[in-house]
Amino acid sequence: MEVVIVPDARAGGELIAGAVAALLRRKPDALLGVATGSTPLPVYEALAARVGAGAVDASQARICQLDEYVGLPAGHPESYRSVVLREVVEPLGLDEDAFMGPDGAAEDVQAACEAYDRALRDAGGVDLQLLGIGTDGHIGFNEPCSSLASRTRIKTLTRQTREDNARFFDSPDEVPHHVITQGIGTILEARHLVLLATGAGKADAVARAVEGPVAALVPASALQLHSHATVVVDEAAAAGLKLADYFRATYAAKPDWQGL
Repeated sequence: MEVVIVPDARAGGELIAGAVAALLRRKPDALLGVATGSTPLPVYEALAARVGAGAVDASQARICQLDEYVGLPAGHPESYRSVVLREVVEPLGLDEDAFMGPDGAAEDVQAACEAYDRALRDAGGVDLQLLGIGTDGHIGFNEPCSSLASRTRIKTLTRQTREDNARFFDSPDEVPHHVITQGIGTILEARHLVLLATGAGKADAVARAVEGPVAALVPASALQLHSHATVVVDEAAAAGLKLADYFRATYAAKPDWQGL
C-alpha cells in the first residue's frame, strides 16, 4: 500500500486525475470504477478539465458503479446512476452506453447483484477503482464486519451512514435503508485501487485502515491485502497517521517512472 499525503482536496484530485489520464493513454478503453459523494468530485472535475483541454482522450473509456441505492425510482436525482451520469459520464463527453451499474430497482435484487458481478468479469475487470472511506471505515457500502471475501450483494445501511448521506436528500427519512454494493472481494479484484480521503472527520478511519490490523471491523483495511493500492489523503485526513513523515519521505523519493 502506498500512502500519498497532499496539501488539500484539490491537489488530491489533480494527482488522481493524472493517474487516470496516464491509464487512458496506455489503455484507451479502460474500465474505470467510480465512487459517489463529495470527496471524489475534485477528481472528476480535474479529469474533465484535462479532457476539455485535449490533454487526454477519454472517448473510449468505460465507467462502472461501485454501489447503488435499492428502491429509488428510475431517474431519481440521488440514485447513484443519476449521480454518476451527471458528475462523470456527461462531463467526460461519454455516451450512456459507456456506463454500467447494478439495477437497484430490480424485483429480484439478489439476481441483480449476481448479474453485476458477472458483468464486471465479462467486461475484463476494473482497471482502476476509485474509493472513498466512511467515518466508520467502510468502503463502497461494505459496513463494519462485512466479509473480506464478499461479492456484490445487498446491504443494510447503518444509522451513521444514513445520517452522513442525509445531506443529499430533502429529509433524512428519504435516505434508503438498503443498497447494492460491490463486495470487498469484488473490489479487491480491480487492478489498481485508489482511495481518496479528505478532512479531519476521516482521520481516525484512515489511520485504522492504513496502520491498524486487517479486520472486518474496518473494511477499508482490506486494501492492505492488495498488490496495487494507493491511499491519497490531505493533511487533515492524515492527522492520525503515526508514519506520516515516512509516507512523505517515501513519496518524495519515488522515481517519476513509477507513476501513482
